[in-house]
Amino acid sequence: MEVIQVIIDFVLHIDKHLVEIVSEYQVWTYLILFLIIFAETGFVVTPFLPGDSLLFAMGALIAKGGTGLDIYLMGLLLLIAAVAGNTVNYFLGNYFGARVFKTENKILKLDYYLQTQAFFQKHGGKAVIFSRFLPIIRTIAPFVAGIGKMPFGNYSLYNIVGGFSWIGSFLMLGCIFGNIPVIKNNFTLVVVGIIVLSIVPTIFALLRSKMKKKKAL
Repeated sequence: MEVIQVIIDFVLHIDKHLVEIVSEYQVWTYLILFLIIFAETGFVVTPFLPGDSLLFAMGALIAKGGTGLDIYLMGLLLLIAAVAGNTVNYFLGNYFGARVFKTENKILKLDYYLQTQAFFQKHGGKAVIFSRFLPIIRTIAPFVAGIGKMPFGNYSLYNIVGGFSWIGSFLMLGCIFGNIPVIKNNFTLVVVGIIVLSIVPTIFALLRSKMKKKKAL
């Protein structure tokens, strides 16, 4: 429970924690954030790490000045982290493949593997790009793309486009809006808002899928 509380506190007060990190580690902040973004996108077991809020807060902090950090270098390094993380995640899914799905398993059936494979053959590009903006989903999508045997060349293109769009947009939004008084003074609410807005499309898609299944029955 203590670990969960620490993670929640870190996410909700990411702006204050980033100030502490920059103050204590200075140029090593580049590496720390690189590792966070890499882990958040690279491993299915770490979707709880901050992504959107971290980028927004970092953009705001750099724009404020006094950090000694460069927004363009930060953006480049985090883009590399995001692309590399998704690539590792893809290869993990590609390696395990159908072995993840056991025919006798009631939860992970072979049918699910076949459905996943068909989905990424048809919608893989859009799924990889748009998943970048959906917490949890962006951690799972590259793994599933690997399981679905999406061609690596195509995947890499969408991976780079999605990573650039995600990193660039949230850093720039932080730079532009992060230091507006009403946002700066209510940053926790802004973080919660970012999380909620990011999750809503996923919930909506799930509900719509369930409704279609009920109608089909």
